[in-house]
Amino acid sequence: MRTKTFAAAALLAAAALTLTACGGGDDSSGPVSVVSEEAGSGKAGTVLDQPFEKPDLVLTDTHGKTYDLRKETAGRPTLIYFGYTHCPDVCPLTMNNIAVAKKQLPKAEQDKLRVVFVTTDPGRDTPAELGKWLNGIDSQFVGLSGNFATVQAGARTLGISIEPTKKDKNGKLVSVHGTQVFAFSPKTDRGYLYYGEDTTVDDYTKDLPKIIKGENP
Repeated sequence: MRTKTFAAAALLAAAALTLTACGGGDDSSGPVSVVSEEAGSGKAGTVLDQPFEKPDLVLTDTHGKTYDLRKETAGRPTLIYFGYTHCPDVCPLTMNNIAVAKKQLPKAEQDKLRVVFVTTDPGRDTPAELGKWLNGIDSQFVGLSGNFATVQAGARTLGISIEPTKKDKNGKLVSVHGTQVFAFSPKTDRGYLYYGEDTTVDDYTKDLPKIIKGENP
């Protein structure tokens, strides 16, 4: 894998092309416009030349309480992912990979890290259902749900496109969404780094200690 630097504007422009239907087997989660590229680095993360602002989202957590994303995660290393609990592959794999890597951190660093999962399927992912699903992965993970339009707008600010849940050709309900994991610095609260769906446990294990410090991997 290579470490690439992308312009935020280019990533936003490519948002319509970064959709993946969980279970569809497509690997189209990466931007299409490269600003500069360092080949052969062997690093998993993609560094943005212009970090994104954290989405201004006020949603509902798994306890049914209002959760202001910017306020609750201010000054903390934060990973944000948009997905849904009925996803058969990419979403649970991504969350489990992060959970396994997180457990390799010292306890104090585990407590600092915020991993936020925002559902793209709020019609089915109630706070209770979302909480049950995430507790089976990592009880410290934060699950958020809310009005679809609000979630969609928040994802769009990161160049992530999501679509309303709909039936596929087999009649199964699916949520089509971008699969990037964004890392936000505890120093600036800006998203300076993202990972694609092919990121492994080893990749996260290697990079999380630096993400905790707000450093580039």
